[in-house]
Amino acid sequence: MRPLRWISLWILLVAPAAAAASSELQDIRLWAGPESTRIVLDLSAPSRYTLFTLSDPERVVIDLERTHADLTKLGTTVVGGAVTAVRIGDRGGGTLRIVLDLGAKVTPKHFETPPNETYGHRLVVDLGLANLPPKPARVVTAPSGARDLVIAIDAGHGGEDPGAIGKAGTREKDITLAVARRLADRINAEPGMRAVLTRNGDYFVKFRDRTRRARENQADMFISIHADAFTNRAVRGSSVYVLSKGRASNEAARILADRENAADLIGGVSLDDKDNVLASVLLDLSQNAAISASRDAAAYVLTELDQVGQLKKSEVQHASLVVLTSPDVPSMLVETAYISNPDEERRLRDPGHQQRLAEAIHKGVRRYFYDNPPAGTRVAMLAARERGQPLRHVVAQGETIGDVAGRYAVSADALRRQNGINGERLATGTVLVIPTGT
Repeated sequence: MRPLRWISLWILLVAPAAAAASSELQDIRLWAGPESTRIVLDLSAPSRYTLFTLSDPERVVIDLERTHADLTKLGTTVVGGAVTAVRIGDRGGGTLRIVLDLGAKVTPKHFETPPNETYGHRLVVDLGLANLPPKPARVVTAPSGARDLVIAIDAGHGGEDPGAIGKAGTREKDITLAVARRLADRINAEPGMRAVLTRNGDYFVKFRDRTRRARENQADMFISIHADAFTNRAVRGSSVYVLSKGRASNEAARILADRENAADLIGGVSLDDKDNVLASVLLDLSQNAAISASRDAAAYVLTELDQVGQLKKSEVQHASLVVLTSPDVPSMLVETAYISNPDEERRLRDPGHQQRLAEAIHKGVRRYFYDNPPAGTRVAMLAARERGQPLRHVVAQGETIGDVAGRYAVSADALRRQNGINGERLATGTVLVIPTGT
């Protein structure tokens, strides 16, 4: 009886695997971003594969075992980013070879992903550029002259991740990018503000890379644009989310466990040379301030969205969202509408409504910063002028007349005259009135 048991076990283990190994390459899709090119191979079933690189010229080779393809139906002219051509051939023995010809040296990463509501089995290959220019160092000293506020705008989803899809086929990733671009245009037209987009095309950006890009640009605020969905198509309305305290605590633990990582700075201060207690206190203070500012700014945006359409939630919501976890940048996620609702889907496709959404978010952001202007910014000067109030500056230790004048882009003589001061040195704690002229 023992041999029969072994035969039965062999059938159970091998037969299903062999059946699952036969696969068809159904499509090849590509998205090119500024730092990486993503290739997605759509398969009818999981396939064992081998991936390696070749040089002179640069190539990535993928061998798919027990896989076939109908080359007459399969488009192989997909190019973009680092990929200059795609070649497919049968190696024999049931192995399908795909060669990606490259225009630059890359560092490939690859993984398999199971089916979801939109796609079946996929092999994803990310071709990260191997020779990216060095990232600019974060500037922690005050720049010369009053600075612009930086608003990071994040278009949700992108590339192979379409997000939610409406009944009429509208993809969330397209709506979020359209609204994000319109919002960036409004921000850039606002004196004293400048917008940066975490993505400006149809490609996917990882969640933590979105917040990293905001922090690299020293953003004063991070806004992620989305369109909600629900199984009940009658549900509708806008919502605004900020980070929950529970998620913030989890993120704090992650940062403290890896605080030598240069990306994890708190207000420009590295934690890697701080003891556990001090690092924890600094992080907690920074997170609490960021969440409080996020909640206040989100309330302004929610009020403005109420003028454009119906609200799903009339109060700011808290959620455990990775994209909101930057520890020192106030962040919010705006659900513009329910793309699953046919009426709201139709409105989201309308360029005029996209513009109204962008203007509402912009108005909310502007109102928040004019009521809470960061010191040393053009908005602080403009807000004081708008209210008919003088702009004041509290002298920090070591600051001189020249330092303060340069910070606010006024002349040192005008600053002296305004405050009745002779000489260059200033006492710490002195309150100076900043002149409106030069």
